[in-house]
Amino acid sequence: MSELLIRQFPCLSDNYGFLVHDPDSGETATIDTPDADVILAEAEAAGWRITQIWNTHHHFDHAGGNEAIQAATGAKIVGPRYDTHRIPGITVPVGDGDVVSLGSHQAEVVFTPGHTLGHICYHFAADKVAFVGDTLFALGCGRLFEGTPEQMWHSLSRLAALPDETKVYCAHEYTAANARFALSVDPDNRELQAYAAMVEAERARGEATVPTTIGAELSSNPFLRPMDLAIRSRLDMAQASDEAVFAEIRHRKDVF
Repeated sequence: MSELLIRQFPCLSDNYGFLVHDPDSGETATIDTPDADVILAEAEAAGWRITQIWNTHHHFDHAGGNEAIQAATGAKIVGPRYDTHRIPGITVPVGDGDVVSLGSHQAEVVFTPGHTLGHICYHFAADKVAFVGDTLFALGCGRLFEGTPEQMWHSLSRLAALPDETKVYCAHEYTAANARFALSVDPDNRELQAYAAMVEAERARGEATVPTTIGAELSSNPFLRPMDLAIRSRLDMAQASDEAVFAEIRHRKDVF
């Protein structure tokens, strides 16, 4: 089985587009559709034919290009069953634990409500890759537009349980701003300090900070670390539940 090929490129103001290609079958999936014209141009430049659209959630910067790409390519649209009424053109509704295939490569659907109530992620276990939409970001997590802190913490905990080496493809370039906030709640974390310095250098060179890895996020991302004693002490929440600490971190980020 050939290695899964991933083409990453900027879309809109701060989104990333991802094309995932199986060389053996020739199948290509676009993970979300932030900008149909850019995605179609990237596929053409790579010599790949888009056969599938895999949506993570209903927001326009993730599903707004569905109809244009489907019209241009005939691609089938895989998306969260919860959002069939909110995402244009879903032909394959999926839920937690379902498996979707790109040629011989298989991805498990992981239900991650919080950012939205229907959000899903796609985990290629054998390829050690996860496409996480707006649930988990490098040094951050998605805003809670529809879900509760408890839902989001449960969703993030599921992603945190993936193998450390898993490459995490999140959908936005938010890492520099996330790093500034992370240092405000976990300033003495040396791994976070090093991560933030690396991000600053990468952005100064105009480089992407995505993908990250589960291991890197576990060491440095405060949204995955509400159990950390130093963070709890700084927030004066030593005896609080993990959910409560997470909720406080998320609130502080919202007003940072």
